[in-house]
Order: sequence, then C-alpha cells, then structure tokens
Amino acid sequence: METSSDTVPHLADASKRLAQRALVICENRLELLMVEVQEERERILRAIWLVLGAAAFCLLAGIALTVVIVVALWQQSLIAALLILTALYTIAAVCLYGRLTRLQRDWQTLPTTLDQLRKDRECLERNLN
Repeated sequence: METSSDTVPHLADASKRLAQRALVICENRLELLMVEVQEERERILRAIWLVLGAAAFCLLAGIALTVVIVVALWQQSLIAALLILTALYTIAAVCLYGRLTRLQRDWQTLPTTLDQLRKDRECLERNLN
C-alpha cells in the first residue's frame, strides 16, 4: 500500500508534465498564429497591389473607350452616347461594389488557428471530465 508521502512526488510529477504539455501546446498555437498572421498580411498586400493595378488599367481602358465612342458618335447623338456610357459605368460600379461586400461578409480571419484552438478546448474538456 502506498503512503501519502509516495503519492505526493507522483502528483508533483504529473502536475509538472501537465504544465509542460500545456506550455508546448500554447507555444505551438502561438507559432501557428504568427504564421497565419504573416500569410494574411502578405495576401492582403498582394491583393491591394493587384487591385490598384487592375483599377488603374481599367480606368485607362474606360477613358480610351469613352473617347472612341464619343468621337464615333459625335455627329449622331453626343448626349445619348454619354448617357449610355454613364449608365454602363454605373452598372459596373454597382456590380463591383456588390462583389466587394460579399467578399467582406465571407472573409474569415485566421481560420486554422481558431479551428485548432476549438479542437484543443474540446480535447481538454474530454480529458478533464
């Protein structure tokens, strides 16, 4: 039969191992978080540069197209051509704004880290109960 003095070292060892495992898990989760933050930052910067480039070239193409259409329809109906172009540009802007709001609504920040933390919590709850 074990005496109470024998169980104290076992309990202390078990507590130490539990604390070490908890620290290792926390360290792993922090490393995962840092990697995901870095990936998100790079993805956002790349998206910003791509959007700026696309916007600049679309603006240039739109200006060139507008000039071509206005010059081609100068004799027939200049006002009608400008009104039609304004309507087309407005429709394009509304469609792009709709896509932007959908993108923002569906955006998930750090999904892998959050998923891993949920799994850790479930595991702890199972082991502690």
